[in-house]
Amino acid sequence: MAALLMMTFVADAMPDETLDWAEMPDPAAQAFEDPFRTLGPEEFDDLVFAVRLRGRLQQEIGTPDERLKWQELLAETENALAAKGVDIDWLLDQREAVTARRERAATAGNPKLDGRSFTVSGYAIPAPPDSDGQPVAYLVPQLGMCSHFPPPPPNQMIRLKLDSDWVPRYMHQPIRVTGTLAIAPSDQMVMVVDGFVPMRATFQMNAEKVEALEDAQDAQNRIETLTDRMRAVRHRKSGGSDQLD
Repeated sequence: MAALLMMTFVADAMPDETLDWAEMPDPAAQAFEDPFRTLGPEEFDDLVFAVRLRGRLQQEIGTPDERLKWQELLAETENALAAKGVDIDWLLDQREAVTARRERAATAGNPKLDGRSFTVSGYAIPAPPDSDGQPVAYLVPQLGMCSHFPPPPPNQMIRLKLDSDWVPRYMHQPIRVTGTLAIAPSDQMVMVVDGFVPMRATFQMNAEKVEALEDAQDAQNRIETLTDRMRAVRHRKSGGSDQLD
């Protein structure tokens, strides 16, 4: 009995495991046949061009001369791809199956993580509370996701169920959170910065402990730095004619 009590105490005292974001996707869903991956950049561009030309020719648009030119370009492009061993029709027939495989790779969570307690670091995005009033946030692995950059795949996002002691004070607040992780897919539209973004999360965590990883001054400096970087990018892309408000 004493030995059993000692083993229970040791197990309870053990620290939570640190979760690496790379562990979260289901490994069994990551290896699949995707013939589009074997295409080089030039072959992929030719494939897209051929599909567009076929689309034009299927419509009643263009002058006779334009349609003749499109037919010539299509034949030339198809021949170039065939010479490289690329079968356009076969590839197009694979689109639905490949799309389903890619979706599973992006959404399937690692079953070995389900129901276990972890500590994970990331960037918190505020979200509306649940219908019962419980605070909610989303955790993503990289700064800027869902606002300046697209959302991550669903199996790289965690929906955090928080208690009333802590909620994110600003967008992408860096935190370290500990809690029980569960595979519980969710889909919610959340207002982020200046528009609604679909927040599709494969995982949910009941947060038991949250640690902020920067103070208020660090946060202000980071936000100003990010704003300056975005302003510089916009200035470069617009030739200096566009400015942030």
